[in-house]
Amino acid sequence: MPPGKVLQPVLKMKVDELFLRWLSESSTQALLRDCLQRIKVPGRSPGALLAPAAPTCKPGVLDGLGVPSLSPVSTALPLGAASSPRSGPHPRGTRRSTGTRAVQAKKEQPLPPAASQSIPAFYFPRGRPTDTLHVDAVISKIERTFAQFPHERATMDDMGRVAKACGCPLYWKGPLFCSAGGERTGSVSVHKFVAMWRKILHNCHDDAAKFLHLLMNPGCNYLVQEDFVPFLQDVVNTHPGLAFLKEASEFHSRYITTVIQRIFYTVNRSWSGRITCAELRRSTFLQNVALLEEEADINQLTEYFSYEHFYVIYCKFWELDTDHDLLIDSQDLARHNDHAVSTKMIERIFSGAVTRGRKVQKEGKISYADFVWFLLSEEDKRTPTSIEYWFRCMDLDGDGALSMFELEYFYEEQCRRLDSMAIEALPFEDCLCQMLDLVKPQSDGKITLRDLKRCKLANVFFDTFFNIEKYLDHEQKEQVSLLRDSESEGPELSDWEKYAAEEYDILVAEEAAAEPWEDGYEAELSPVEQKLSSLRSPLAQRPFFEAPSALGAVDLYEYACEDDDLPPS
Repeated sequence: MPPGKVLQPVLKMKVDELFLRWLSESSTQALLRDCLQRIKVPGRSPGALLAPAAPTCKPGVLDGLGVPSLSPVSTALPLGAASSPRSGPHPRGTRRSTGTRAVQAKKEQPLPPAASQSIPAFYFPRGRPTDTLHVDAVISKIERTFAQFPHERATMDDMGRVAKACGCPLYWKGPLFCSAGGERTGSVSVHKFVAMWRKILHNCHDDAAKFLHLLMNPGCNYLVQEDFVPFLQDVVNTHPGLAFLKEASEFHSRYITTVIQRIFYTVNRSWSGRITCAELRRSTFLQNVALLEEEADINQLTEYFSYEHFYVIYCKFWELDTDHDLLIDSQDLARHNDHAVSTKMIERIFSGAVTRGRKVQKEGKISYADFVWFLLSEEDKRTPTSIEYWFRCMDLDGDGALSMFELEYFYEEQCRRLDSMAIEALPFEDCLCQMLDLVKPQSDGKITLRDLKRCKLANVFFDTFFNIEKYLDHEQKEQVSLLRDSESEGPELSDWEKYAAEEYDILVAEEAAAEPWEDGYEAELSPVEQKLSSLRSPLAQRPFFEAPSALGAVDLYEYACEDDDLPPS
């Protein structure tokens, strides 16, 4: 070897050397001859030929380098080669039995382990299946109900009886009718409806999954705002508490828009604009839908369907929308509640922090749907959605925490407004200490969304930084009384329900003062009926509502109408 050259082993050369050494042994050659003779015998299966090779490899034996050792090969092959054709059939039979056992063991390997079979299913996105469901009995009841209709076809007026035959609440009748294709033909045949409902019963196992399947578009597993329009239109048309609204079709779309926004405000906790089955299941919406059948007074259903709440929201929007184009700009919104909300917070709302779509940034206006979210959040800052709403607005850098700089940014304007009112403002350092004691954040120097949700006085925290009127109201109350109010037990009215009731009484009183009763009036109208009677005029007819889009993507119910919109009074 030349000097300076390092000796390097060549693995391939070493393997070839070992292979030739093994092949030249007499025992190996005898084994090969034996295999060749067995190949020539007819009827011999390939598995039997390969069986003798099985014991030659022992993967459990490893050398020091972690690779299979070659020594078991040299010891196993001679044992197999010791039996030649001249030694009789006994060793050959032994090989065949060994090969048969190897094949049988291989067939038993695909069986799954017992541990995986013992784990029960725990995730049911469409509800937990029940063994007590008798699909045939339900279908038979539906068929008997359809047999009472002419030609076994049900119209929209008949769907209430069909819904009860399906075991559903009464006001599922609209979604049932549309899901079976009734809106296209005006009626539903028994065969088409049974096929549709049988499929739902087999695939959906609770009310949330069934309701979502009835309303959603094909291929989707969520609900968008447009999906609720047929359902709510049927509620408007048939609920006795909204009978006075039947002839005032120009207000159908405004009521439906309001209800849809309240549904997404409460149910869509992910802010995605898409209600999933899990969100629907966790909410109280379906319970409220069932209550529509039992409660004749729609105003008792304050969570979603109250007409009085809609009336208050729409009148508040009307006062701000001076040009009545169903859009308001930052100056219009700043006039809400006598300029109570700071201008910095108004700018944050119009920055897109809590709205979707480019129209807000492009034209600087928000729609009526966005105003619904604003008013619900402004008048009740205790709900999870309202806390998230204002937290998004105050989180200037979007890092998921409110820093001391961000708090000071909003508090500066509060101080200036207090000075203009000849009220001495509390220094920011003292105010900050009060707010930190109020919220008790887990991390020093920042307040997270979790901290505010855990705090029972989030409304006091937010009003301190951007609502001057409510801030002064809180200052007049002691912290102990505020905490006592927040911890009171029982079915107490929420801040929003209190606000809506007070504002509705004020609107009714103003209407009664503006329109005194005349002598000889035949029938006494309710304040709402008086309001609607003054709204009905030939110029008041507007196009029927368009389907609403996802939250904030485009403004809901914008009409290309030459006439101005109707005033509420």
